[in-house]
Amino acid sequence: MLTKQKWQEALSRRHGRETQNKFENATVAICGLGGLGSNIAISLARAGVGTLILIDFDKVDITNLHRQQYKASQIGMDKTDALKENLLEINPFINLIAYNVMLDENNVFQYVKDADIICEAFDKAENKAMLVNCVLDSFSDKKIVSSSGMAGFGDANEIKTTRINERFYLCGDRKSDVNFCASLVSARVMLCASHAALKILQIIKET
Repeated sequence: MLTKQKWQEALSRRHGRETQNKFENATVAICGLGGLGSNIAISLARAGVGTLILIDFDKVDITNLHRQQYKASQIGMDKTDALKENLLEINPFINLIAYNVMLDENNVFQYVKDADIICEAFDKAENKAMLVNCVLDSFSDKKIVSSSGMAGFGDANEIKTTRINERFYLCGDRKSDVNFCASLVSARVMLCASHAALKILQIIKET
């Protein structure tokens, strides 16, 4: 039978006890639970991050299944509920806080104030910019990991993580917009999500 002690011991063997303690004590807000956010959440849950704040207002649709971490049986469910269900199957000891809400400049503080790190995983450029600007302007103690450019069938090595400033990291190729490439494929979206998840874990480890 899986117990919390066995789970922690298994992760500590892979990450080291000191690092695992940092992961367990960290809180990450994931804003947007689509192709980026759902994959980032899976990686962080597998790493044993203690608390995830999941934020989205959308429902699971058939068009999501080719790149997002949902199941056919979950079509029609709120993404927050569906992802909670999936994450708890992977890591039954994780603390999940879910908000079925659309973030805007008027409510960002309310929903992400308790996070150590904020992850921007929206689809639209204007929403991405809104969140990044709000975090940088309102939270001097928080770091944000964002993404831009993961569409198409371009070279995997074009996906990179760039430090924009001491609190802002950007993952992606910074050029491939789905409006121009007209395609999103799971493998490339997951590459970008993996960059974001790894950067979040690095930030936690180095804190």
